[in-house]
Parts: sequence; structure tokens; C-alpha cells
Amino acid sequence: MDRLTSMAVFVKAVDLGSFASAAAALDLSGPMVGKHVRYLEERLGVRLINRTTRRQSITEFGRAYYERCRLVLAEAEAAEALVAEQLSQPRGRLRVTMPALLGKHCVAPILLELSCRHPELELDLSFSDRIVNLAEDGYDLAIRTGKLEDRTGLMARRVARHRMVVCASPSYIEKHGRPRDLDDLGSHHAIVYSRPGWVHSWLFPGDGQPIKIAPVNRLRLDDLDAIADASTAGMGLAWLPSWLVRERIQAGSLVPLLSDHPEHVFDNYALWLQTPYLPLKIRLAVDAVAAALPRYMT
Repeated sequence: MDRLTSMAVFVKAVDLGSFASAAAALDLSGPMVGKHVRYLEERLGVRLINRTTRRQSITEFGRAYYERCRLVLAEAEAAEALVAEQLSQPRGRLRVTMPALLGKHCVAPILLELSCRHPELELDLSFSDRIVNLAEDGYDLAIRTGKLEDRTGLMARRVARHRMVVCASPSYIEKHGRPRDLDDLGSHHAIVYSRPGWVHSWLFPGDGQPIKIAPVNRLRLDDLDAIADASTAGMGLAWLPSWLVRERIQAGSLVPLLSDHPEHVFDNYALWLQTPYLPLKIRLAVDAVAAALPRYMT
């Protein structure tokens, strides 16, 4: 006899309290239910259910075995659901949170293209630099940049890396010249990213630890696009993600500087809640971002 089938019959008999009720629920004969239970008892060498003509009662070992059977059957159902899902199409709502600019410039186009290939997939995208709690806020997936501080209950996959580029406009370089090395940055005007009470230092690879530089500045902005615009207008040096300035550099409106010095690199991650199996819609989204996002990072 099939052991999983016998386990399912045994669990149903315990749940419903009698062989007759289990037989009716499973469309089996009463003797067949008894046969499944006896098969398990003979295999285990212990009695699972005490039964008389009038009543049945589960033994102490039977109760422990029942709890284990429930877990085994749940895992078997999850495995079958996973296979069935993999053979089907992703469907339903996919909620994703991502940094505002990275999401707008790089991640959203990838997910929108994915939704075009799978018309039953619904997208709910949030563009925010706020770090959200996936479980509490109801998100399926998060895209994050930089060091992951707390991964409790989460799974993470690195999907790309991007470089940070020091750049300036041709007009600024013509007027102020190029910085030759990191020490030269102190003699230049910079446009820096800031939030209330905090200014982001410029980072460069060092010996074991990144080198942090707080350049001279009179322009402090909390939007990377605005920093790129100000630098393009000749207002100063900027330290910006490669994906944000790529087109400006290609067009010649910004010029990369300090090309002889290594650039700082940030990792980009996809995060999702830890689960026995990954829903197809999340798996496809993570795979799509991992496959396409590195092309935006050059």
C-alpha cells in the first residue's frame, strides 16, 4: 500500500473520530479504512488506534504519530503545489518596494516588461527610499542597495552591483581644472547628497576599509537627479551612481574624473520573506531583475 495514502486515511480517521466517517469522507469502504490503519501499525510495530465495536480511541504513540503525519502531508501538498505552480503562469498581485530613483530608472522597466509577457500578473510598485518591513507592510519583494543590516526572516540574492562615479561638466573642468587625486578634491566645489542632520560622505576603496571624504560644498541636495542636473550645469563635482550618469557621460554633458583611482561599488539585492517554497511570481521577478539589471549598471 502507499504509505502517504495510508497516512492521509489515518489522519482523516482521527480528525473525524471514526472509521465510518473517514470512509464516507474519502469515498472508501469501512474495511478499507481499517486496512490502511493496520498497514501502518504493522509497519511501525505499534498500535495507533484502540478500537472496539462501539468506539475507537487514539493511543499515546498514535497521537504523536498523527501530529507527524499532518506535517508530512502538508509538506507533500506544498511540494505538489510548487510543481503545479511551476507548470502554470504567474498570476495575481506582486507588491514590490524599491529605492525611488533606482526603481524608476532601472527596476521598473524590467518588471513592466515581465508583466507584458505574463498578462495575468498584476504589479503594485512602490518607489521610496524608506526601508519597509516586508511582513508588516505586505510586500512580496524588496530591492535594496548597500549593506543589509538586518536579514531576520528574509532571503536575499545579490542581483547587481553599481559603481560610484566622480564627474563634472566640461564647463566646470574648463574653469576649475580636473582633480588629479583624492587629495585634490579639497580644492574643488562639490554637490553632495544630504538629509536633515546628515551628509553622505564620498567613499573610495582603501586598505581594508573604505576611504571617507567629506568634500568642500555649498550645495547640499536630497535628490540624486537634482545633483546630476546641478553638476551638468557646471555647479561642481558630483559623486553619483553609474546607472544615473551613464547617458549624460555618453552624451558628453558630464565627464568622469579620477579614472586612475578605483571606484566604490555598492551591491544591489532582492529580498523576500523566508518561506518553504518561493511563489512563481516572486521567483520570476527575482530572476528577471538578476538577468537584466546588470546591463543598467555599466
